[in-house]
Amino acid sequence: MSRSEAYGYAVARIRAMEPMLFDAALYQRLLDADGLGGALKVMGETGYAKGLSGEESGDRYDSALEAELKATYDEFESFVPDRALVDIFRVPYDFHNVKVLLKSNFNARSGGRKRWDLMTSLGTIPTDDLIVRIESEEYALLPYGLSQIVPSCMTVWEQTRDLVEVERLLDRGLFAAIAALAESVGDPGVVMWVKSRIDSENIRNLLRLKRFGFDAAATVPFLHGGGTIDPMTLVSLLPEPYDSWARMISYSDAGSAIASVQDDGNFDNLIVALEKALDDYCQSRLENARYSQNSPENVLAYLWGKEMEVKNIRTVLVSKGADSDRDEVKRRLRHGY
Repeated sequence: MSRSEAYGYAVARIRAMEPMLFDAALYQRLLDADGLGGALKVMGETGYAKGLSGEESGDRYDSALEAELKATYDEFESFVPDRALVDIFRVPYDFHNVKVLLKSNFNARSGGRKRWDLMTSLGTIPTDDLIVRIESEEYALLPYGLSQIVPSCMTVWEQTRDLVEVERLLDRGLFAAIAALAESVGDPGVVMWVKSRIDSENIRNLLRLKRFGFDAAATVPFLHGGGTIDPMTLVSLLPEPYDSWARMISYSDAGSAIASVQDDGNFDNLIVALEKALDDYCQSRLENARYSQNSPENVLAYLWGKEMEVKNIRTVLVSKGADSDRDEVKRRLRHGY
């Protein structure tokens, strides 16, 4: 089977799966539901029902969301011609798990307890295997550059106890790994989408660092290369008011994406609005792929849509438990697939 035919089959499978994704009407039912119990009843009519059975379902909906997302990844791996397209989404969970294990290790050395319960099954490396490799210091067996990154993190911790630097090393390695996966697919659209993700993460980081008063020199190490916007250009935005950022990077698609986000003087509101705009921007970058019957970007579009669906559901369910304002919650929901 040729590459074109292989992706044609994959896209046909994806089209058949599209009706299973949440639409606007289903989100509205969730929002209108009476409390968390009512929302879970709505969820019980969807593909998430399997993980929500039993009286204790209200206490473990996170497990149900994770199980559904994992099932989606597993299914895609069974028919997508290049597994790297799925790994682009799964590798971040590997790096999350490494962060959990390292922090648990550091905490245990200080007399605390390990928190392996914070790990997720969504990565490419089985959690038991990862635990053994980290605990036994068999770093050479770790993929995605982690064989070099983890020892560096251990050295940083032993010498400085700087947990922020440990996280920075892992984040830098993560985006390098994702970029390498995209390059391995050999499709320009896939590479450009990952560049858009890197731009989004950099802009998100920049606003967070601005909030905490970081200066330009301290900000540079937290910005990742490989996007369409040079990190030094982003650093130049730091002293400027947020409302001028979109204009200063208007030559980029990301600049246009954040133009609608206005600063109302509340940093918390601004960060939430910006993160939503950037997530929606990443989705929009894949919309044209749906007009192609054999584009690898269709895989990215569906999986990103599924990630956003899970994020939206979690937002609604958490809000139901906290009795949050429905209209405010609705404004926070990401655009669907």
